[in-house]
Amino acid sequence: MNQITNQDVKNKEGNMSFAMIQAKWHGDIVGNCTAAFIAEINKQTDGMSNVDVFDVPGALEIPLIAKKLARTGKYSAVVATALIVDGGIYRHDFVSHAVIDGVMQVQLDTGIPVLSAILTPHHFHNSDEHHSFFSEHFKTKGQEAADACISITKLHEKLTLIE
Repeated sequence: MNQITNQDVKNKEGNMSFAMIQAKWHGDIVGNCTAAFIAEINKQTDGMSNVDVFDVPGALEIPLIAKKLARTGKYSAVVATALIVDGGIYRHDFVSHAVIDGVMQVQLDTGIPVLSAILTPHHFHNSDEHHSFFSEHFKTKGQEAADACISITKLHEKLTLIE
């Protein structure tokens, strides 16, 4: 097992460092999460934290990349964002379960938090209405993911001190 302490996840200036993995499928929507995440991290840390962004083709590629990034010891947390749509077939259920189970296993195996900003809406249609709604919703998810990253990193720092 590759356990990493929070002492290992500070960058050379002593600031937090995060990895964001974004699926390029529906990238025009998903990218809003990444942009909002980076903006909120910069706001909450006065620009003193680092966010590295990694593009993957689709959601199924997220768990393996998350595992590789978590094992580097460079990141306080890893965040994954994707839009897994129900295109009228049940395949999205399998994809959703595989991805979420995969990222959960990564954090259990590595001790590095892996947060999900992966949305799996039912009956998504590539209409203007859905595109606008989910574009805005991903902005909210990015801000929430940033809040969660800061919170979980602080909790891990406290737990490291009492170990």
